[in-house]
Amino acid sequence: MGLEERRKIKELQDVNLPERTAELKEITGADIAYDIDWDSFDIAALNFLDNLSCHRINMALRTICIDELGKEAVADALKTIKLRNVQSKDQMSIDFGGGSLSIALDYAQGTNGYYSDGEIRNVLMAGL
Repeated sequence: MGLEERRKIKELQDVNLPERTAELKEITGADIAYDIDWDSFDIAALNFLDNLSCHRINMALRTICIDELGKEAVADALKTIKLRNVQSKDQMSIDFGGGSLSIALDYAQGTNGYYSDGEIRNVLMAGL
């Protein structure tokens, strides 16, 4: 991992993820942690991490946590969000179970390699 990647990871860890984690707490009322496989990311993928995952997940959760029932269901079922970069679209996956939402995206492809907030919402709803 080069200097450029390490700088981007530090920015994400120091700025973006704390903001997104606070936003998750505001939306859901729960403490939900990110578990990111940093070693799977290169600089191209890191540049899309926040928008393609963190933002999309928060948007999906906003549609679920519209009332106390939604917030309680999410707080009981979702403890961790696991993110991993993959090298091709056919390796992408999304799964929700055992307290974790696991998403593997081809981040370097930008909007050609992600799940929409609607798709994320459907996966979450199926597991609540």
